[in-house]
This record gives sequence, C-alpha cells and structure tokens, in this order.
Amino acid sequence: MAQDRDDARAERLARFRPASGMDTPRFSGLSSFMRLPVLAPADAPGAVEIGLIGIPFDGTTTNRPGARLGPRALREASTGTRALNHATGIAPYALAACADLGDVPVNPVDAAETDRRIEAFYRPLAEAGLVPLSVGGDHFVSYPVLRALGAARPLGLIHIDAHSDTDDSQYGGSRLTHGTPFRRAVEAGVLDPKRCVQIGIRGSMDAGDERDWAKAEGIRIVEMEEVCARGLPEVAAEARAVVGDAPAYLSFDIDALDPAFAPGTGTPEIGGFTTREALHLLRALRGLDLVGADLVEVAPPLDAAGITSLAGAGLLFEILCLLAERVAVRAGAGEPA
Repeated sequence: MAQDRDDARAERLARFRPASGMDTPRFSGLSSFMRLPVLAPADAPGAVEIGLIGIPFDGTTTNRPGARLGPRALREASTGTRALNHATGIAPYALAACADLGDVPVNPVDAAETDRRIEAFYRPLAEAGLVPLSVGGDHFVSYPVLRALGAARPLGLIHIDAHSDTDDSQYGGSRLTHGTPFRRAVEAGVLDPKRCVQIGIRGSMDAGDERDWAKAEGIRIVEMEEVCARGLPEVAAEARAVVGDAPAYLSFDIDALDPAFAPGTGTPEIGGFTTREALHLLRALRGLDLVGADLVEVAPPLDAAGITSLAGAGLLFEILCLLAERVAVRAGAGEPA
C-alpha cells in the first residue's frame, strides 16, 4: 500500500515539473509560472500538491494602479528560474507536484463580486489540501484567499510589507481595499492575531489607528527601524516563535523592498529591504507549517527595465521552495535540513 502511494507520487512529480529549456527554449512558447504545466483548477485536487494561481485584480488600489498585470509579467519573468535553489539546496519540483492553475476570473470593476469569486475558486482547493501560491494583484486579494484557507481553523501569518494593511478609517467606509485585508481576516476569525507578525513596516501614515488596532489585537509589528537595529536572524527567529508550529500563511508585498529594487509598485516607501535581505529573510523561515502564500502588488506599468518583475519572480521561487519542502514533510518524503 505504501509502495503504491510512493509510486503514484513519484509519477506525479515526474509529470508536474518545468519544461526543459533544451526542449522548449525559455524565450518561446506560452508563458506559465516557472514554465510549469498548466492545469484546470477542477483537475488539480489529487493531481498536484502546489498550485500557482494568478489573481489579476487591482480594483481597490488607492494610489498607482497596474498590479492587475502582475500575474502576466511574473509568468514571463519566472521563465528564467531553474530547478535548484543554490543557497538552500532545495529542489522544489523533486519535492512537490506543481502546476500553474491559471487566473481567478475576477470582475475588474466590482471588488465585492471579485471577493466572492476568489473565495469560491480557492475553497475546493483548500478542502482538498492543495497548497496555493498566489500572485496578485493588489493586497486585497489576500483576504478571500485567507477565508478559504482558514475556514477550518485560524491561521498564523508572516506578513512582509511596508504597510500593515489593517486600516479601516481611511477609505470612506469601504471595507474591501488593499489597505484592509488583514483587519478583515482577523474580524472573520480566519487569522489568529496573536500568531501574526508583520515585518518591514515603515513610512508616513495618515493616522496611527491601524497600528494601534493591530497592536491591541496582539499582532506583532516589527518596523523597519527595529529590523535594522536587531538584524534579520534575530527578527526571523522571533517571527518563527510568534507563528509557532501550527498552520500559517505567508504574504509578501513587493513594496517591502526598497524602491531602488522594486520601483514597479503602487505605494512605494523608501528605506526598505534589498533583494538580498529579502532572500535571507525568506530562507530563515524554513520549516514553518505554511499552508499557502502570496506575492502581491507588482505593477509592471510602473516598472523600470523589468527589475520589479525580476525581483518578484526570484522571491516567488524562494517561497515555492518553502512550500515544497513542507509538502514533502507532510507526505513523508523528506525532512527539512
């Protein structure tokens, strides 16, 4: 029985992996995330373990739009990623069957309808135990994804961003915006605020109420000044302790990076992470029980020479490595190093 299961999993791993650059050159063919096979969402449960999904919606952006084009640009930029992480030794496609599940069919002019569509898209995937890696889109899209993934139990959260996205009073009464997803998720009971940590928060604010609310709920906020004072290893160790061993979600807003490295985003803030620092931070999160993740707010029309999309694709690969390693552990096929 166990041998049959192992054989079936080995067959899936062989099937769902990136196309060879020698069989299909990276500059040719239709783009998919990481050059992975494309699979209809209805066919994914039982076939793949990690699904990469685009959510091309930026209808709640309050500053500079363009993140709706993020999934398309990151599919193109990710054609340059390869199969082995040189720093960690993780070979994600040898650990988990992965596929591009296409884009959520959003309504570009209706946030409430898009909210419902996103949750409906993710619910059957979550119920089947599939791990989604989502690409936005503005940060609003995290909220309906979290409702789907956190329906069975509240999740912990690693949130890397320039902004806490726990606001409520700055949007004229609108409750669904790219500045409110984690407040809404806590209110919905799908995030455990005492197992949430936000890293890299910085910049000017309209008021202090979003930060005050988050702290009152028990969310740990590590502002960029504290990151610089303490160093990445210490901050990552605390983040791991806050989240603990229970299921958690990782959300990375590209504006966590300094605009020197990621100018193509809607709400840039100076004083952010370098790409190298972001890589080290993500690698320090290995072993967490991640049940899903997203990378959001890449806005290609605002980019310079594609560097934001390039950074996003590289970070997406690092996140995929984290997810694949955990999938393998759950499947009994490996242990974290």
